[in-house]
Amino acid sequence: MAAVPSSSLIQSQFWSCRPSKSCKLFLGSNSLYKKHTVYTSGKTAGSLLHSDTIHNRRMKLIAASVSQTETGSPPATYLLWTEYGGPVNVVVAKKNVNYSVYIELSSLQISVDKKKDKPLICWSIFRSDSSDKSRTIETAFTEKSLGKFTVELEFEPSLAPLYLSFLVKLPTNGKSETLEIKSHRKTHFCVPVGLKSGHPAPLGFTALYDDSSINFALFSPAAESVILCLYDDTSTRKPTLEIALDPYINRTGGVWHVSFDSSFPFTKYGYRICNGDETLTSGVLLDPYAKIIETVIPSSLLPIRLGKLSNELPFDWNGDVPLSLPMETLFVYRLNVKKFTIDKSSNLPNEIAGTFMGITEKLQHFKSLGVNAILLEPIFPFDEQQGPYFPLHFFSPENQSSINSMKEMVKTLHENGIEILLEVVFTESGALQGFDNDTYLRDGRHLNCNHPIVQELILDSLGYWVTEFHIDGFCFINASSLLMGTKGEILHRPPLVEAIAFDPLLHNTKIIADYRNPFETETEEKLNVRFPHWKRWAEMNDRFRDDVRKFLKHDGLVSDLATRICGSGDIFKSGRGPNFSFNFVAGNWGLSLVDLVSFSNGSGLVSEISWNCGEEGPTKSSIILQKRLKQIRNFLFIQFISLGIPVLNSGDECGQSSGGSTKYADRSAFNWSSLKTGFGIQTSEFISFLTCLRTRRNDAFQRSSFLSEKDIEWRGKDGKTPIWEDPMSRFLAVVIKVSKGDMFIAFNGGDRSENVVLPTTRAGMEWFRLVDTGLSFPGFFMEDGEMVIDEMVDELDGYKMKSHSCVLFEARPQKDAGLVNSL
Repeated sequence: MAAVPSSSLIQSQFWSCRPSKSCKLFLGSNSLYKKHTVYTSGKTAGSLLHSDTIHNRRMKLIAASVSQTETGSPPATYLLWTEYGGPVNVVVAKKNVNYSVYIELSSLQISVDKKKDKPLICWSIFRSDSSDKSRTIETAFTEKSLGKFTVELEFEPSLAPLYLSFLVKLPTNGKSETLEIKSHRKTHFCVPVGLKSGHPAPLGFTALYDDSSINFALFSPAAESVILCLYDDTSTRKPTLEIALDPYINRTGGVWHVSFDSSFPFTKYGYRICNGDETLTSGVLLDPYAKIIETVIPSSLLPIRLGKLSNELPFDWNGDVPLSLPMETLFVYRLNVKKFTIDKSSNLPNEIAGTFMGITEKLQHFKSLGVNAILLEPIFPFDEQQGPYFPLHFFSPENQSSINSMKEMVKTLHENGIEILLEVVFTESGALQGFDNDTYLRDGRHLNCNHPIVQELILDSLGYWVTEFHIDGFCFINASSLLMGTKGEILHRPPLVEAIAFDPLLHNTKIIADYRNPFETETEEKLNVRFPHWKRWAEMNDRFRDDVRKFLKHDGLVSDLATRICGSGDIFKSGRGPNFSFNFVAGNWGLSLVDLVSFSNGSGLVSEISWNCGEEGPTKSSIILQKRLKQIRNFLFIQFISLGIPVLNSGDECGQSSGGSTKYADRSAFNWSSLKTGFGIQTSEFISFLTCLRTRRNDAFQRSSFLSEKDIEWRGKDGKTPIWEDPMSRFLAVVIKVSKGDMFIAFNGGDRSENVVLPTTRAGMEWFRLVDTGLSFPGFFMEDGEMVIDEMVDELDGYKMKSHSCVLFEARPQKDAGLVNSL
């Protein structure tokens, strides 16, 4: 056989390795071998075993030219070095259907009589997870020219993928003694067969269509050893095959990579990360970039998550495009996918209840409320003991079968004018524990979000949800952690926050920062840092929540309430508008809306700024119940007439209660029967009325810019200027002067009635009362409005507002009475 000069090698590397102690050798005689690959459940998986019953197949040792390899699959070439300095050229190629390994010794550079003593190759093959090294095969080299020796081994494809481990033996002193020649590291040479070096990018599992192979890439710079664990459909106890990646050939920088033919019968994969003889991880880890995951139950009964070796099923989006609704027009409804329809009261089949399809089945509920954006609580796989705010993965829903159903949900909701937003948590470390804690984590516990590699992973995750699932936006929980550097210091220009703002794939998406931290204890202090926004980031406005709660609880200043009603200019006036303020009064942890007016004396409720209206918990007092009902109406009213985007939590429209608990785990499933109660009916209808009002009077309530001073007039009691800094003041009124007609709104947070002097209207206009939360249902709101007449207004004292109530009047021509729907 002609020698292959090093100049003809496609790739040249200094590379050699020894079999890992965790790898099992597959051995044979010099002419016979036994192949026994187990792919059935209940048997030891992934081994090539010897047996007393030998199944005869002859190992071919051929001397064909390397030029005879398949032209469509270029050979892999390696330049190895002996411990004495001589080169060892190795070419691994596909010849017909078999794998061929061609080895050439160019110069041994040792003092032996090479004319008499021909070298031998002492070799074995290994694939799995044992340390059996009991048998090897010796094969003689052929001298092709002076000082050059070659040998070629051929393996059937069913043996691959495998590693060929070998050393060179040189007989000396008339073959009575043997000199072993190893690598420059004084270890066995090791060459992959049926495996390729692979590519360091992109990270994760990728199908390479150009040569029908699959590629794996994992970032783990601290690992001294990475083992790719492969499973077939029958194996759940342990991997079918474990491939120990070699740092000299399967590593580029901090990225470990390998590829092989996609025809191998593997369906799932994961990684073991090792550091020398000490294992850094106790089990198989899920690839952070896996797009489809599957949970398997091994013999230990501890579930593990594995990546699926398959591409996502094709999905027909049928021309679906982003809705790109203007921010100021949104009404956001937040829900938990499972809890929203899992209750029997949803009347959905078991296979639909608690799924994405269940959300689609309740489309009419969203339409009746006027919802045009749904915010999903975290849908990533999560720690069952801790909840969805402790994600274990960033690229897939929890259940692989839900991938297409989620896409179908997005498509259907888009067709009905409803956007889909996701809550995401990039703060906890569960998803990346064990890969490289120094890189991925800060303080050993939280994600190091502003490290370039973690930043890239987060951007890749967000881009994937936008491109593959057509997600319209993201709400970042515990967003303050995105501002922190490696040591927990606050970065004034955090790279991740800036990168998200300018990422081209996220250009048309909504990006919202939510400071709330579901992981903090009551003793932890909140960061008082202005969020850098680059005119792109919106925020969940917890100042809105706190100031509205304080006003309705007889606390706080009317000046704070005025600021929130006008769009929180103290937060959003610098480069943004009121449409960047997402206004909420109750969240998905903390007290629900009905609990906010029912509990205030329990443990941990001080920070909730709640008020029980005079009696703790459930009551039969009609006076207390009426006061609570008015307070709930007031919360909703202020939320919807304030500039910004109202955010309603699922269940608040029908009085969902957690019994005063602020724990997320205590939130119960949505009870659809409660929508039919008196409270559920009137509250849902009131919300529907408010959304229609916001749309009809978008000049006043749906704005991307702030109102100017000439467009707004504030009033206190008796029409005088409000006493802004009086902590005892419980009354505030405002006249909004806009194009479609003036609006007059008043808020009475006190315990007694107040007389309100209505402003003088423009010529030809009359005041129509649209809302008075102090009245009984159904009269406390009116779509057509009720014209204010003498009987409603005292000539001297004006309109009488009851305690704990809000009113809204609209100026319009008298002839338009009852015709508001045509405006």
